[in-house]
Amino acid sequence: MTVHGRGRLAAFTVGLAVTMSVLDGVMLNIALPSIAGQLGVGPAEAIWVVNAYQLAVALVLLPIGKAADIYGHARLYLGCIALFGVASFGCAMADDLWSLAAWRFVQGCGGAGIMGVTNAMLRFVYPPEKLSRGISVNSLLVALALAGGPSFASLVVSLTNWRWLFIVNLPVTLLLLVIGIASLPKAAERNGERLDALSVVLSMATFGLVLLALDAVAHRDGAAVPLALGISGLAAGVLLVWRQTGMAMPLLPVDLLRTRRFGLSVGTVFAASAAQLLAYVVLPFHFQQDLGRTQIETGLLFLPWPLMLAAVAPFGGWLGNRIETGPLCAIGLAIFGSGLLSLALIQPGAGVWDIAWRMGLCGFGYGIFQPPSSKAVILASPIERSGSASVMGATARVLGQASGAAVAALMFRLLPAEGRVVALLVAALFAAAGIVTSLSRGPQPLAARSTG
Repeated sequence: MTVHGRGRLAAFTVGLAVTMSVLDGVMLNIALPSIAGQLGVGPAEAIWVVNAYQLAVALVLLPIGKAADIYGHARLYLGCIALFGVASFGCAMADDLWSLAAWRFVQGCGGAGIMGVTNAMLRFVYPPEKLSRGISVNSLLVALALAGGPSFASLVVSLTNWRWLFIVNLPVTLLLLVIGIASLPKAAERNGERLDALSVVLSMATFGLVLLALDAVAHRDGAAVPLALGISGLAAGVLLVWRQTGMAMPLLPVDLLRTRRFGLSVGTVFAASAAQLLAYVVLPFHFQQDLGRTQIETGLLFLPWPLMLAAVAPFGGWLGNRIETGPLCAIGLAIFGSGLLSLALIQPGAGVWDIAWRMGLCGFGYGIFQPPSSKAVILASPIERSGSASVMGATARVLGQASGAAVAALMFRLLPAEGRVVALLVAALFAAAGIVTSLSRGPQPLAARSTG
């Protein structure tokens, strides 16, 4: 059985949607200094452009994954693509930071649907014997987007302004809707299950309040507001866990999280994602304000990281079938953390090569870590719970990224001069925490190790 005709168009739709959503995030990170300058805000306030998107994803990712299972993956996927396009137009028209952040929140709701439903769509697009190839193609597209995004964003911002980074999404969105309506398989339209409204509310309250507490720590003096938000979020989380306990197919897979291997695998994803996003937010400011590089040079200096990741990731996947996952992920994170540490210690006046090899080292380490880590999250759950495991892994990634962005904002506010370097050191500490959780997972079953 092969993918052809309509199936190829469906595969193209899924791949292009993922590429658009990844490019959007990468380009915005690079453009943050320009956005801050044009809107007349400081670096700490500009982080809201990132935080608003991450907050939206964290709020709706679990409910949207469950809704896709109930109401139909293709229907929800196309709706989220349309929402992403509408919000892109709103972002392009925004005339101040807070309207931009509001539209980024809406865009994040659409991006959550793209992120959370992509793997499910691939299961319906590709036959079982070609599913691994489909996932690999999408991974390659993500790596290419990561590689080309910074340079493309720097070129666009230097020639026009940051608004065009959103405008380019509009024709892509229209193309995706036209092709997607005609080609995406209408599988799993309804399974007879109902979406538990109370679980959805508790889930959104838990993740939303916790992330707002993190952001309040970064942007406010005093502990009253962050403490109130944090306690409220934890209380909602306790109620959510209580509500989910005993459910056969819970919104939050609390039964899986109780297992040592799955829980620690999710924790490792959280730590690595916090380190990665923290570095991606801080480095554009570090390159331009500390190392004196231009916008174009900054985009080019980002290239070694994703290019090395794309080159090494297939090797990391190959190793993951032959070496114990815990030690292998720890090795990758150790290399990644070493690259972050070397970037923090780089001196002003450093040459292009001095910066490039450090960025390449980060990409090399993350390329070793990412494939076996993603596979471990799935294999740590029963096959019938693969969907819940996938969404939980994505949720951990989003929460880690949001935490990294909050730490970046905190460093910018508390340490205006040294905050960029200190933030990179904190990113290295996140990577070190990931090493500990990865090594604590215990031995991987031989059957799981040889899968793939």
